[in-house]
This record gives sequence, structure tokens and C-alpha cells, in this order.
Amino acid sequence: MDTQTTPQPHHAVHYVNRVGWLRAAVLGANDGIVSTASLMTGIAASGATSQSIILSGIAALVAGAMSMAAGEYVSVSAQSDTERADLAKERKALATQPHAEWVELRDIYVERGLTPDLAGQVAEQLMAADALGAHARDELGISDLATARPVQAALASPASFAAGATPPVLAAALASSNAVPAIVGTCLLCLILLGHVGARLGGAKPARSIVRTLFWGALAMAITAGAGHLFGAAI
Repeated sequence: MDTQTTPQPHHAVHYVNRVGWLRAAVLGANDGIVSTASLMTGIAASGATSQSIILSGIAALVAGAMSMAAGEYVSVSAQSDTERADLAKERKALATQPHAEWVELRDIYVERGLTPDLAGQVAEQLMAADALGAHARDELGISDLATARPVQAALASPASFAAGATPPVLAAALASSNAVPAIVGTCLLCLILLGHVGARLGGAKPARSIVRTLFWGALAMAITAGAGHLFGAAI
């Protein structure tokens, strides 16, 4: 009777699999928190009424979410267009100069540490299986993990922006008198949470992410508040 156990297949979950949507989500949430809170703080520092502060926050939320959606879709679509153009160029080269493309792929593997003979065999076998996929991955750096997805980015960014912009607006609406402490406090707490969650999802240590997020968020609010106070006093 065989007492040996059959080894179970190993399926490691890598954090890089999340890089596409995580980047857009963290960027959107951070932008929503910082830009909305900074704008509202600047408006408040100028001496505006509570109604004006809340209205500016709502306007920033809506405009920012739409801007993020449009900006992400346009920029990622441009990246996608470039990838398609490169793949078309590579497909043509494979059809007209297969040997030159094999040499190119072989040399890439030699630079990575394989012997020329082994690199040539690897290049030959990979090209026999999927020539375009091999060149896209190893020559152009295009893979399923890193490929541009405009619709995904355009949906993730505005949703996360709105989620980040909502707490400062609610804090201002619920503040009894002076809204600035409520906005700033809520913003800083949200940034701490964002830094922690973003780091955990990306497999990084939270401390550095939290400090980095807090520093830039606090700096943005301080500069905007100073500008609001300066121009408000001038007016």
C-alpha cells in the first residue's frame, strides 16, 4: 500500500494580478479625498458660508468623478492603441522575417542568462506554440496582467473618487459650526485607512504607505487653505 501522499497543485496568488484595478482605485480614492477636502478647506478659509462650502464639495465630487472617468478612459485607450500598433508591427515582422525574429528572441533569453544553444531552443519552442505571444511578452513587455483595459479603468477610477470625496462632504454637512476641523480630521482618517488598505491589497507594509499618503494629503490641504485665506482676505 502506497503511503505517499500526492502533492497538491500549488496555486500562488500574486499581488501583481491586482495592479490594473488597484492602481486606478487607489489613485481615484486618494484624489477624491485630497482634492475635495483641499478645495473645501480653501473655500472655508476664505470666509465662505457653510452652504457654499458644502456646495463646493458636491461640485468637486461630481466634476472630479466625471473627469477621472474621462481622463482614465482616454489615457488608457491611448496606451491600448499603442499596444495594438506594436502587436500589428510584430505580427507583420513574424510573417516576413521569422528567422530575424527568432534571433531577436534568442538574444533576449541569452541576456537573461541562458546559454545561446538553450536560448535558441527555448525561442524555437515558444515561437512554435505562440510566436506573437512570446514576442509580445518578452520583447514588448505586453502581457495579460499589464495590458491596457480602458473600460475597467474608466469604471474603477470615478467610483473610487466618489467614495473618497463623499466623507469630507458629509463631514462638512454634519459640522455644527466651523467645518474646517471636521473636514481636515475626516480627510486624515480616510487617508490613513486608504494607505493601510492599499498597502495590504498590494502586499506592502502599511506604515510607509500611510506616511506617504498622509504627508501629501496634509500638504495639499495646507497649501490650499493658505491660498484660500490669502485671496479671501484680499477680496
